[in-house]
Amino acid sequence: MELSKVVFTGGGTGGHIFPAVAIANALKLQKPEIHIQFIGALGKMEMQRVPEAGYPIIGLPVSGLLRRITFRNIQVLFNAINSYFQARKLLKKIDADVVIGTGGFASLPVCLAASHMKIPLFIWEGNGFAGLTNKLLNKSAKRIYCGFDGMDPHFRHGNWIHSGNPIRQELLEKVETQKALDYFGFTEKRPTVLIIGGSLGAKSINQAVDIGYQSWIESGYSVIWQTGKLFQTTDKHPQLWTGQFIKEMKYAYHLADLVVSRSGALSVSEIMACGVPAFFVPSPNVTDDHQTKNAEKAIQTGGAKILVDDTVRDKLGPAVLELMQNPNELKQMKQALINAAKPNATQQIVTDILNHI
Repeated sequence: MELSKVVFTGGGTGGHIFPAVAIANALKLQKPEIHIQFIGALGKMEMQRVPEAGYPIIGLPVSGLLRRITFRNIQVLFNAINSYFQARKLLKKIDADVVIGTGGFASLPVCLAASHMKIPLFIWEGNGFAGLTNKLLNKSAKRIYCGFDGMDPHFRHGNWIHSGNPIRQELLEKVETQKALDYFGFTEKRPTVLIIGGSLGAKSINQAVDIGYQSWIESGYSVIWQTGKLFQTTDKHPQLWTGQFIKEMKYAYHLADLVVSRSGALSVSEIMACGVPAFFVPSPNVTDDHQTKNAEKAIQTGGAKILVDDTVRDKLGPAVLELMQNPNELKQMKQALINAAKPNATQQIVTDILNHI
């Protein structure tokens, strides 16, 4: 079979969109003649992010099921059925050779349609705990690419492999330390604590850092603090950088000796690939507590520790100081993460898809 038309589907959050774009880029690099089409959910962020990445996208009126008893779910069900039949028409019109689903409610109608139309279906599952959509599609998929190992309880048909998660390849580029220092306005290289709480900022993490960062600086450390949009600090110090967003994350990871972060699948995979010891603070506001499952996968390597969200405000400051004052432990944690990481996940996924076809 000659692969010429590929449909990607998934979305709702960046955790579903950006891996799809990474896989699409790698496919395009290997087979430039391939036509790639995305299908997502109307009104969701993929409708903006995918065209920004250079790919066409079509939106369906699909929405997520509310996990409580409500009349709104009747409309959700109607939208899902409508989206399924629209997806069948689109796949037929596109004449898709392959469908690649990256999870989220946006992917379910398209993946189901592909399965019923006998179009080869490949699925990516980034979390250490499988989402509902991918569980439902387990039997239909030729292959399921998993970000973490130990997924047999979720995918019982033996069609999954531990590929690792597609990460931004620029994070693995060689970085000059002086360029990284200049980017953050630091005058000298010190051991560095990096805080990343997501685009909006994690309230509990920001509050904890606000309490603890001055003691870190006084102890001789630099602090890079991505606050997100909903938190601001006016403090100025030569060894403190704050901002809503870090565009050049490769510089941040290069300087960091320790990172404090939520534990979304991609964050965990990027931190592991870059070999930065971590305190993970799983969000308590996610389905099936999957961020805790992701953090546990990193902890099992010996390269990370976990702090519970409702205790982080009191515990983060002292915990960071204790670990930063133990460079031998940090060195061991760093090597443990590097040994367990899967930096070539994107290429492995693409190679496996092409081999199947």
